[in-house]
Amino acid sequence: MKKELSLIVFAAIVSIWGLLAYNIPFFQYVAANNDAGIGAKILLVGGLSIVMAALNFWVVYLLLFLCRSIGRILVAATQICNAAGVYFVVVYRTILDGTMMENFYNTRWSEASSFFTPMMLLWLVIGGMLPACWILMQRVNYGSWKRFGIVSGTAIGISLLLAGANFNQFLWFGKHDTELGGLLMPWSYIVNSGRLYAQHRAANEQEEILPDATLRPLEEPTAVVLVIGESGRRANFELYGYPRPTNPLLAQRTDIHALPANACATYTTAAVRAMMQPAPSGTLVEALPNYLYRHGVDVVWRTNNWGEPPVHIEEYVTMDELKKQFPEADDGHEGALFAGIKQRIESSKAERVFIVLHTNTSHGAQYTAQYPEQFEVFTPVAHNVEEGVKNIPGLTNAYDNTIVYTDWLLNNLIDSLAAIPGRRTAMIYMSDHGESLGENGLFMHGVPMVTAPKEQYEIPLIVWLNGDWRELRETEEPANSYAIYHSVLDLLGIDSPIYDKQKDIFIYD
Repeated sequence: MKKELSLIVFAAIVSIWGLLAYNIPFFQYVAANNDAGIGAKILLVGGLSIVMAALNFWVVYLLLFLCRSIGRILVAATQICNAAGVYFVVVYRTILDGTMMENFYNTRWSEASSFFTPMMLLWLVIGGMLPACWILMQRVNYGSWKRFGIVSGTAIGISLLLAGANFNQFLWFGKHDTELGGLLMPWSYIVNSGRLYAQHRAANEQEEILPDATLRPLEEPTAVVLVIGESGRRANFELYGYPRPTNPLLAQRTDIHALPANACATYTTAAVRAMMQPAPSGTLVEALPNYLYRHGVDVVWRTNNWGEPPVHIEEYVTMDELKKQFPEADDGHEGALFAGIKQRIESSKAERVFIVLHTNTSHGAQYTAQYPEQFEVFTPVAHNVEEGVKNIPGLTNAYDNTIVYTDWLLNNLIDSLAAIPGRRTAMIYMSDHGESLGENGLFMHGVPMVTAPKEQYEIPLIVWLNGDWRELRETEEPANSYAIYHSVLDLLGIDSPIYDKQKDIFIYD
């Protein structure tokens, strides 16, 4: 029969393992970003190690003593989650703060599956599943309530004592709380998931209805198509001076305008939400498609992505539905998303038409999976970010190919809109956020805006109109995500108390 371990020994083993296996990046950050002398750093790291070990010990001890089998399952599950978390921290140079956790919870399987590389699976097996199996199979002597009280009091006392000894570092902890909290396993994803749940529950309780608008008479019926890009960073668009020919079609046009813009967030949910509301808000306000639809605009939302705020319209169409509707246009990527736009607008009896195409063209981690084979013009390529960490040129090639594909999609859309008779038509392309391709050791996106590199928020804003019926407003400041709401209201001739001409990229007549 397998020998029993006392709960004290069992909790100590799990705690020390967690400290050594999952929290090295945390201590590396502490050592690298604290200006104290070497002796003070050693004391700080040593003190933090003991505090973390004591607290983790107490939590494991508490869960198993009070919850027994359920507690054991929870502790085992955290080993797998810890392994996954530290993998992303080490490989992708990310932190598991609230921003990243929202990004995680809004990721579909089609995207998440791209991260499951052989290296990650090996990491999960060795770093997570094997320890989890040991935790589930090990026989434990739980001890008495008296011992529970003594052990719990000792663990908490040691933690408080050492926390007080490092009281002079509290100001430093406050300055770096986001980074430290996003690296501390398992509390990074547990605490930030709880915060995220509380925020979403509060924000989605009731949608704030915006003031009513009035419709101006239009000289001609008007249709506006908004293309929401995914992870398209401005620096890699030829239209903005990038030396590679990533916009071979759009660069030849003389009827488009490439404006600088900055995203208001570095992950899809918050970035698209900003594009769909007129100004920053702590509450959920009436999104642009809902507002227009309420005022009689013919609104269509087509999506190959996710993360938008609640859309309350009649014609919300997913990519799966579009592939069935336009099988001849299904190129295995975004072809069906752009299919039939001309016919849809021509068939509308409404004076005002607004169509949103929510794309997924440049999302990682597998950029090579985001475009058809004929658009692989830059080679050789790194097939995923994990491979690209050691092959930045190959990663950049793959990413640039997604921009070439985007260029083709937009150019075809413009040609379709230009062929519509009897209507003013416009296309606005804005990416939700940018993307890191290895600069400063960062990859993909999701870094909090307060510390985000420019690659993750400097985005393209490309505008086309079938004529000179609107003039762009000249300004030295880049537009931001909120410009979409006000610019679309202007194009569609909608007067509203929420309209702000300073956010409009056009000159209001």
